[in-house]
Amino acid sequence: MTKLSKFYSLLALSLLAACHSESASLPISKSLSPTKVEQIAKKVDSKYPNLTAPEKADILAVVVRSVDEMVFIEGGDFQMGDFGWACDFNPQDNCSWPCGMTEEQLCNISIESDAPTHPVKLSSYYLASKKTTLHAFDLFRKIQGKPVFDSEQRKDPYFKDYFAPDVPAPTRYWQEAKDYCNWIGDLTGYPVDLPTEAQWEYAARNRGKHILYPTSNGNLNFGENYPPEHESGNFKVFPVGSFSPSPLGLYEMSAVATEWVNDWYSKDYYQESPVLDPQGPSNGQTKVSRGSNAVETPWLSANTVLRRSMNLDLKRYSNLNSFRCAIQQSSTLE
Repeated sequence: MTKLSKFYSLLALSLLAACHSESASLPISKSLSPTKVEQIAKKVDSKYPNLTAPEKADILAVVVRSVDEMVFIEGGDFQMGDFGWACDFNPQDNCSWPCGMTEEQLCNISIESDAPTHPVKLSSYYLASKKTTLHAFDLFRKIQGKPVFDSEQRKDPYFKDYFAPDVPAPTRYWQEAKDYCNWIGDLTGYPVDLPTEAQWEYAARNRGKHILYPTSNGNLNFGENYPPEHESGNFKVFPVGSFSPSPLGLYEMSAVATEWVNDWYSKDYYQESPVLDPQGPSNGQTKVSRGSNAVETPWLSANTVLRRSMNLDLKRYSNLNSFRCAIQQSSTLE
């Protein structure tokens, strides 16, 4: 072997070892191929060339975990809206709809008269099993050069649990929640966005069944599938995934914090909503949020059909409002 050929052989071995070392350091995904993870890693590297290697690794881990936590929701037909429930019931031991009553004997579940039943047909999609964490949201804001919100509160030991890295991301702006989901989409190449209101309800109701509460069994079992009852004015923030999931594998769909969805709010939208994959009104003044938060009376607010009209700017970052993302595609992930 000549000196030149020996040199190229050693160079090839060196490059092969480097490639092997780089691929070995990539996170292992339960839903993405190593090739796809490597593609995401390269996208992170090209998009953020000035970040340190640990920072890039943190972004990659957050993005891969976001995809791994997605649950495939098979599409179908359902009657969206307030299907009614027994007027006098125990939220810890519910009957099965229609509770032996005629429709005329059922009471409204929703508080406002803005959720009449109407037919909806949804394509399949993916929905995050858990709300976005504060750590992931902080990282997203950090790479944009934004300061840590509530920095003074975070220094106070009293608020330590409120700013733990694994609690639901507190939000102030609807747009930031949407931008976060789009950011995950940009790095993965998947159409990631906030779920639509119809998608949220369909998933909360175990693919459109008559489910009153989106818990493991449709009931409220405090401390098991729903946060323990709290004293008025004194609530605790729980990490995502603290309580048993729904049959679809979704955690805390109604607990701890309400969730932004993609739709503009309109009181009359259900009366004109298209059947196939409704996207909400084309414009509006407020956005829809779903689910319940930690300071509300759960048997009134934690149900699967209650709608909320939320301002685009909530004036401050609040632990009572968060979000989860969806992948808007029916095909299998790579």
